[in-house]
Amino acid sequence: MSAGGQPIIILREGTEREKGRDARRNNIMAAMVVANAVKTSLGPRGMDKMLVDSFGDVTITNDGATMLQEMDVQHPAAKMMVEISKTQDDEVGDGTTSVVILAGELLGKAVELMDKKVHPTVIIDGYRDAQERAMEILEEIAISVDPRDKEMLAKVATTSMASKLISGSRDYIAGLAIEAVLQIAEESDGGHEVDLDMIKLEKKPGGAVTDTTLIRGLAVDKEVVHEGMPKRVKGATIGLLNAAMEIEKTEFDAKIHIETPEEMQAYLDREEQMLREMVQKVKDAGVTVLLSQKGIDDMIQHFLAREGILAARQISKSDVEALAKATGAKVVNSIDELTAEDTGYAENVEERKIGDDKMLFVEGCRNPKAVSILIRGGTERVVDEAERSLHDALCVIRDVVEDPRVVAGGGAPEIEVARRLREYAETVTGRERLAVNKYADAIEVIPITLAENSGMDPIDALSEMQSRHTKGELWAGVNGLEGKVSDMAELDVYEPLAVKVQALKSATESSTMLLKIDDIIAAAKMSMPPGGDMGGMGGMGGMPPGMGGMPPMM
Repeated sequence: MSAGGQPIIILREGTEREKGRDARRNNIMAAMVVANAVKTSLGPRGMDKMLVDSFGDVTITNDGATMLQEMDVQHPAAKMMVEISKTQDDEVGDGTTSVVILAGELLGKAVELMDKKVHPTVIIDGYRDAQERAMEILEEIAISVDPRDKEMLAKVATTSMASKLISGSRDYIAGLAIEAVLQIAEESDGGHEVDLDMIKLEKKPGGAVTDTTLIRGLAVDKEVVHEGMPKRVKGATIGLLNAAMEIEKTEFDAKIHIETPEEMQAYLDREEQMLREMVQKVKDAGVTVLLSQKGIDDMIQHFLAREGILAARQISKSDVEALAKATGAKVVNSIDELTAEDTGYAENVEERKIGDDKMLFVEGCRNPKAVSILIRGGTERVVDEAERSLHDALCVIRDVVEDPRVVAGGGAPEIEVARRLREYAETVTGRERLAVNKYADAIEVIPITLAENSGMDPIDALSEMQSRHTKGELWAGVNGLEGKVSDMAELDVYEPLAVKVQALKSATESSTMLLKIDDIIAAAKMSMPPGGDMGGMGGMGGMPPGMGGMPPMM
């Protein structure tokens, strides 16, 4: 910058700055590179990615959000793509690849318009207008279903797992996921609420994916604290404790003056008596299984074992909360408060060896509002991917239970939305019409990518779908498994409406945000001089001499 020929340095030396068209184009290119990286993994014929981190740990996945998080993306615009896939995952749990591909395509179409001298602001307005209309179209074509219709829930769950590593066992896994979600669903305001934190996923390599089991209660990764305790209790009365079962040390320093061995013995006897009283309180409450969030003294373990009470300690807070919801027990903060009213019930509490580890199973609760799914698989990689697939299945079932509307899959809704958007564009005046048309073109990237990944000719597939939709075939989409265009509703391929709506919202918002940026100012990276001497740093740009030693302002 200069004023009257005098240069004025405002930014720190080494700061990089890009303006206008270059800045926008760089951002868009970075975002499109990310979209293209995940494109090949979309759909039932999508490929998997193998990601190796700096420690050499390997992740093999088809999940969009997982891929992008593991990639360690550095470019600021590309990081936005990672964020939208994470938002999609947090909100609805599925469609994490679709949302990134859609955002990339919206940006690509915007570049075409900018090359024709259409101003970014006009494109942004057109895109937002098109998004609102697209949401209305989706609402119009959505099918309302019964939130407890297991058949429909199974169709939605198997669709979400079609592209995953465990697609061979998807019917079995979908069945477990449906049982789990319906078990913990709670009615509220005429609808249902599902807290997925109450479905605990435990992973143990070994066996096959079909050995995965649903536990109507909880599987806790802990073992019985004492060898003398029973390893199995039928018809268990459960006590949950958030307090240490030991004699508490005083908060202040105290000295005990003991002169004779008899006094010493009396002191020890009294301590033992206090521990016995604690165990007696547990016994008086009728507790046969004691689960503690804190520690249990060795002596108490011995006394509990003598009474035939099964106990486990150091159980995490989240597990204790889930156990309370599953068994109906109340968590007490002191052993003195434990009464029969605070206890819960489980048909069976048992320690079992799974693989190399011992686990405690609390099963057969009366109406558990927390359950566990124990995931098994041949290797650790398979178990990890099975967990991600199961997470997606649970999320889409939750979406339909909470908002019971679905659309068919296979790119059919996108083709229909694009068709109706083009009709809507005819009513829009000015250059915004161009943006609405480009938005319609961009949405079609989903069916085009599905066709490409299935080995079909994308142009032929697209024109066939468009003509069938014009004739009124609402659910004509890409049948990836057979490599042709079919009625996706007849094939029972369904997705929650919530997934499609969230993908459109996130993709449109992130792409319009990137289009608004016309200046990128990147601060110079700080480099510490040898020996860590801050005084050695050169003077800041535009600083008077002698201020070079000033540390940068935070």
